[in-house]
Amino acid sequence: MRSKIIGTTLPVLELQLDAGDRIVGVPDQLSWMSGDIALTTSTAGGGAGGLLGLMSRAVSGGGLFMTEFHAERGPGNVAFAAKLPGSFVEIEIEPGRGYLVHRHGFVCGSPGIEVTTAFQQTLGGAVFGGEGFILQKLAGRASAFVELSGELVTYELQAGQQLLVHPGHVGLFEESVSFELTTMRGIRNALFGGDGLFLVRLSGPGKVWLQSLTAPGLAHAISSYLPERRG
Repeated sequence: MRSKIIGTTLPVLELQLDAGDRIVGVPDQLSWMSGDIALTTSTAGGGAGGLLGLMSRAVSGGGLFMTEFHAERGPGNVAFAAKLPGSFVEIEIEPGRGYLVHRHGFVCGSPGIEVTTAFQQTLGGAVFGGEGFILQKLAGRASAFVELSGELVTYELQAGQQLLVHPGHVGLFEESVSFELTTMRGIRNALFGGDGLFLVRLSGPGKVWLQSLTAPGLAHAISSYLPERRG
């Protein structure tokens, strides 16, 4: 399998599969494909181990179903277009070296990928469309691609070094990084519907990828230009 990133602002991830290659991804992520590619959609992909594993993946944003793209007798291409301006990040996952990523961040990966919920916290009805703060965990042994929005800022945190980050800007971090949700009082934030600003405390060691664009921030910025609901 070979990967190619096409474009800059709204990039496209194109994967070139040789005969016999397979990848798994969320069904609604596919943009286009060509060549000898067969699709199989089921609940079995993405490391879903039984009902609990399936529900954990669904809550994380991975969905109940996964689609396997299989180059059967010859080569083929599969393409995934970014949903927001941003970047695709490729990561290598091994046992004991997993990653946590923002909800809906996982795009696709090789068949050894395991997608589950790592964390879920309600932050109020106005936050992230009422979904709260949710992190996916990517584990197993696989190559995977993650979509992050806006510009990327990376930090290599040393042991004990900390970052306080707005939840929407948390893009991706190694599982060696510990995290907790905390509140800063006295700061009124319209995105969070009242007093107090929720922040995520990330503590090293490990690598962190932060994203500059958040979907709630984008929605808030354009909300005054949208027509008012009536009735």
